[in-house]
Amino acid sequence: MEGTAFSPSLEGMKHVKSEQGEMLTKPFLEVCKLILPVLDKFGAAMSLVKSDIGGNITRLENKYLSNPEKYKNLYSMVGEEVEAKTAKRSSSCTNGLLWLTRAMDFLVELFRNLLAHPDWTMPQVCTDSYSKTLKKFHGWIASSSFTVAMKLAPDRKKFMEVIGGSGDVNSDMDKFCTAFAPLLEENHKFLASVGMDDLKAS
Repeated sequence: MEGTAFSPSLEGMKHVKSEQGEMLTKPFLEVCKLILPVLDKFGAAMSLVKSDIGGNITRLENKYLSNPEKYKNLYSMVGEEVEAKTAKRSSSCTNGLLWLTRAMDFLVELFRNLLAHPDWTMPQVCTDSYSKTLKKFHGWIASSSFTVAMKLAPDRKKFMEVIGGSGDVNSDMDKFCTAFAPLLEENHKFLASVGMDDLKAS
C-alpha cells in the first residue's frame, strides 16, 4: 500500500468544497467511502458501524444520482426534504446525512484517542470514543450491541501496522482529523439550523 490507509481520503478532501465554499455531495460521500477500508481492519468490532455508514452513503448517493445537477450541493437534498416536511422520516436523506455525520464523528474521536493515548488498549479507545459521540443518541439495545462489539476490537499494535502501510500513520491520522472535523461540524451546524441535529435513534 502506497502511503497509509488515510492517504486516499486526505487527497479526496481537497475536492469536497466548491470554489464558493459549498459542500459538494459526491466528493463528500467519496471521502466517507475512502475511510471505510480503515474500518475493515477492525474486523467484527466495526461491522455495525460499517454497515450503518455504507447504508447511509448509498441512500445519499442514490438521491444524488437521480439528479446530479440538482443535488450537486450536499445540503440541497436536506433543504428539499425540510420544505416537504419529510426530513424527520427514518428513510430520509436528512436522517442519512445526520447518522453518517455522527458515525464519522465517532471515527474522528477514535483516531484522536489513538493519537492522544498511546497507552490505551483498543477496546478502551473505542469505548471512550463511543461514549463521547454516538452513545447519547442510541437507545439501550444499540448501546448494548455496540458495547459487546467493542470487546472484539483488534490488537492495537497490529492495527496500527496494517493501516500504516508505507507512510507515517500518526501524521496522516492527525491530518485526517484536522481536515475532516470542520466539515462534520459544518454538517451539524446546517442540520441544527433546520432543527434536525438532535434526533435520537428510533
